[in-house]
Amino acid sequence: MVRRHGGGDRPEWAALRDRIGHNVLEYGWHEAAGAYSVAYGDEEMDASSLWIGLSGLLPDDDPRFLATVLKIEADLRSGPVVYRYHWDDGLPGREGGFHVCTAWLVEAYLRTGRRSDAEELFRQMVDTAGPTGLLPEQYDPLAERGLGNHPQAYSHLGLIRCALLLDSRVTAAA
Repeated sequence: MVRRHGGGDRPEWAALRDRIGHNVLEYGWHEAAGAYSVAYGDEEMDASSLWIGLSGLLPDDDPRFLATVLKIEADLRSGPVVYRYHWDDGLPGREGGFHVCTAWLVEAYLRTGRRSDAEELFRQMVDTAGPTGLLPEQYDPLAERGLGNHPQAYSHLGLIRCALLLDSRVTAAA
């Protein structure tokens, strides 16, 4: 990124990136969870664990990324949304699933060859938009209503990214 924007080479940054990546790959896997979890030694799942593959740290076909996608899907997906996590964070009220987390799972589905699942989850995400067509930060699948900040830029950025990825993969396949 630094080179791309005219900042020159920063070999110490590349070395640090590589050390961090190696550390995450070595210590982030939780054997009992069968996936990369929220923190080293913690079995709880967090949708941000999808970034182990979305960031390119693991290839799309790596069994550990595939297992993490399946674990997030099983533990955190509820219909049209993906919850960030399910533990008590001490905040009042009930959270919904975060649209940006749903977008991460759509992308993970695409990367792991599950195009029809990606398309279906994307359609469900679009269907959660209210009458304005705008997405809030969260969606409660039980009450079938939006929660949190509305409209939410991150939700729309995730939606747009998924739309472009779905379109580019259709175009590339044609």
